[in-house]
Amino acid sequence: MPQSVSRLCWEGNMREIITLACTDCKRRNYTTTRNKRSGGERLEIKKYCRFERKHTVHREVK
Repeated sequence: MPQSVSRLCWEGNMREIITLACTDCKRRNYTTTRNKRSGGERLEIKKYCRFERKHTVHREVK
């Protein structure tokens, strides 16, 4: 993909960067992006926590 095309996706600011925190240990382990228009409720994803050494629910934090 040409650089100019990939740069347009980020300059358009249609996505926002969010941080995911583990619900067990409360540490912020992951960052991801989400669409600004389809905001709504906070994102919850089951992901691996390296501190707990197991899969736990990770919730979006500010």
